[in-house]
Formats: sequence, C-alpha cells, structure tokens
Amino acid sequence: MEISDKDSGERNLSYIVSDDENDVSNGNIYPRDLAKDSSEIIKTEPAGESKIYKRRWYVLGLFCVLTCTETTVWNTWGPIAASCEKAFGWDVSIMALLPNWLPISFVLSSFVFSWIVDVKGIRLACLIAAGLIAVGSGVRCITSEPPYVTWTVNIGQFFNGLGGPVAMGIAPVLSVAWFPPHQRTTATATATAFNYLGVAVAYLVGPYMVPESQEISSSHNQTQKNNMSVLLNNATSTGNNDDVDEIHRIRHDIMIMLYIECGWCVLIFLLVLLYFPAKPKLPPSISASVERLDFKSGFRALVRNKMFWMVGLTYGVSTGVLGMWEGVLDVNLKPHGVTQREAGWIGFYSIIAGNVGAILFGKFADVFSKHMKTFLIGLYIVATASFLWLNLILNGVIENSLIQIYASIIIGTLCVNASPPLFFEMACENSYPVAEGITNFALTLLFNIAGLIFLAIQMVPNIGTTWENWVLLGSIVVSLPVLLAMKDTYNRLNMDEGSNKDDQPEKHITQ
Repeated sequence: MEISDKDSGERNLSYIVSDDENDVSNGNIYPRDLAKDSSEIIKTEPAGESKIYKRRWYVLGLFCVLTCTETTVWNTWGPIAASCEKAFGWDVSIMALLPNWLPISFVLSSFVFSWIVDVKGIRLACLIAAGLIAVGSGVRCITSEPPYVTWTVNIGQFFNGLGGPVAMGIAPVLSVAWFPPHQRTTATATATAFNYLGVAVAYLVGPYMVPESQEISSSHNQTQKNNMSVLLNNATSTGNNDDVDEIHRIRHDIMIMLYIECGWCVLIFLLVLLYFPAKPKLPPSISASVERLDFKSGFRALVRNKMFWMVGLTYGVSTGVLGMWEGVLDVNLKPHGVTQREAGWIGFYSIIAGNVGAILFGKFADVFSKHMKTFLIGLYIVATASFLWLNLILNGVIENSLIQIYASIIIGTLCVNASPPLFFEMACENSYPVAEGITNFALTLLFNIAGLIFLAIQMVPNIGTTWENWVLLGSIVVSLPVLLAMKDTYNRLNMDEGSNKDDQPEKHITQ
C-alpha cells in the first residue's frame, strides 16, 4: 500500500507548536538569538507530496544486520576471555582494552560521520562504516601467533570501533528518511534493539565456536599472570604435550570463528554497496521534506538548546554507565557466589529483555503519540527500584539469592535499555529542524564520554568494584528530576499532524 499527500502550497514551520524557549512568534524554531542571524535561516518550504515505499523495510532490515554485526565483532573477546588468556597469554589489562576501543574510536570518528550523514547522506556513511568493519575483521585474521596477534586484534577492534557512530547513531536519520510519523519511533527502536542484539549474539557464538577446556573451566576464576612465552616454556620443559596441543586447538578454533566473522562482514559490505539508497524519491512525511539547517548552523543551534542538553545528559549518563557496568558484570557478581557462566547468562537475558522492551515501548510511543516523557519517567522509576533492590542484595541487607539477582538485573536493564529510542526521537523532535544526524551523533557521543569516564575510574588502583553498583543506581536516580523538569515538545510531529489535517480532503490511497 502506498499513501500520497498533496501539498496545499501554504505549509511552513508555523505548523510547529512549541512551549519552550526555542519557539518564536514568527514560527521559526531556532533559538531566539540565532533567529536574528539571517545567515542561519534556511528555506523550510515543504515539498509537494509525500509517499510511503514498501522497500523501507528492506533498508531498515539491512541496517539492522549491519549494526548487529558491528556490536557482535566488538564483543568477540569478552565471552571467550578465559580461552584467550590461555591461548595468547593475555592478561586482564589487554582483555579490558579490547572493548574500550569502541568509545575511543567513537570519539575520533563521530564528528566526521556526523558531517558525512548531514552533507552526503546515509548511504555513503553506511558504506564507509561497513567497509571499516570488514577491514577490522580482516586484520584480525592475519595471525594467531603471539605477540603479533595482540597487535592485529587491537588494530581490528580500532577499525571496527570507527564504524560505531553509524551503528549507534544513524537509526533516527533512517527512520525519518523512510518511515511515516506513526512508524518512526518503532523503526528507531527496532534498529536500536538490533544494536544491542549483537552483544547477545557474541555471547552465543563465542562459547559455541571456542568451547572451554576442562582445565580452563575449573580455573577460570584464577588470575592469569604468566605471558605466553612462559606458558609454552613451562609446558615444553615438563613434557606436557597435551597443554601445547590444547593451546593450538584454542587458537585454531578462534581463527575459524574470525574467518567466519570476516566473511560475514564482507558480505554485509557488498549488500550495502549493491543497494542501500540514502532516501526515497519522495519523502514519507511533510517534516521529512523540510530542508534542515546546514551542519555548522545546526551544530551551533544544538549547543545552545537547553532541552537538548537535558535529554542528552540524561541519556548519556544513565545508559553510558549501564553499558560499561554490564562489561564487568562477572567481576561485580563473583564475590557473591555468581560464576562467570551464570553472569554471562544474566547479561544475555538482560540484553534480550532490553531489546523486547525497546521495540514494545517504541510501538507504544507511535500508537500513543506525544507521551514519550511519561514512558521514560515510568521506566526510570522501575529501574531505580530494581537496581536499589540489587544493591541491597549485594550489600547483605536482603538475603543473597541468585533468583533475586537475576530478576533485579534483568528488570532494571530492560527498563534502561528500552529508553534509547525514546530519547533519540525526543531529541530529534525538540531540535528540529536541526538535522537528525547531528542530533543523534551528539547524543551517542555523550553516551561514550560517560562510558570513558566510568572506565577511567576503574583504573584507579585498589578502588574495588562496590562503588560501580552504587554509581549505576545514582546515574538513574539523578536522571529522574531532569526527566520531570523536561518539557514535552514535538516539533516534527506537530508539523506532520497539522499538514495531514489540512490535506485530509485531498488524501488518497493507491493499492
């Protein structure tokens, strides 16, 4: 089914109704001090008609596979950490550095990709990102011999991380370019869920392709302090050929997994190269046809937008801390009798629950429009209760119970991980007509900065891990007053609803 709207020829930004400081009497939604600068005022006359294309689902599906692939490659090593320590002699510092390449690379490439999306479009951005992911996965396949494997794997993780801004931040840009207003949040939520799903996929693929040996399984809680040369020398001097054979077996299994991942990444790159249009011939909504602020003006408007900072800091602090906290879940739970395997399953189920929650609340936000703030407040109240419950368990106030640990973490993670699509769309609604790419790359940059700060604190000697659980709870608690103070503004949606109301007599549906 395809829907067309005939433009009345009278539309402009006066359809946008706003209650906050960005609203001005002449209908422009730029901040008052920017609206006075004629060099920053753009043409905002909507195009003549809008149309919905069935191929939007293919475009969304291919992007979902791309973003899932990026996070699967990023999380390759965590689920097989014990095997890597034995096979390559990696210590804890190396294992901690590998996932950190994502936020490091993200900070370096986010502004470049933001410009590419804004000026050149999402096709070129996705093609470059898919190429970087494929190159990164290929570099990891060069060798399995220490110490060279340490270099190739870190370089591969760096290249994969450079594609992170596209995987994390382009979903709202794609949804506004291809989907009508009543499907935008659902499309954003679906793409965001697949980004998280990649982490869960790695938890399944890694242990399946690289199974633990009995020796590793029985001693995975012991710290590996010897490097690979010492390990091999000891094995050879004692005549323990079985140990050497086991090391080669693990390396072989890891390389097979890396070859498969590399082949998959190349396939995704070819699919994007073959067909991944930046946008349809006709836009799916009136707001999508309005020209956005140019990159420089949009960035300046965003920086001066108080509501954006309220949304961005709330999203960045709460989800950024949770994302990094999940990476050390086994370390936090180990003193409380939770094994590495059990911690892995808790993480897996939490991610799946968050994916389901993101899609469900995205759909709710589309059906019950203009209630994103209400949904977010409800989610964060439940998340606060869940992580308070967890901290009381871990500190002995409530009796330790594995079932309660499972429940508190899964419920809390579900609520927080269901929120990013709502934050993305809320930020875009408020900052419109700043380009969605600029807005969401800025949001995900705040996410990664918060994660880097959290990781930096972890490096303080002898700081322990108890503080991490309280910081997680605190990051959610401090978000609630900010959410309550936010003004729910829907600049894009008000334009689309106003335009559709004006054009209702002329609307027609063609099969």
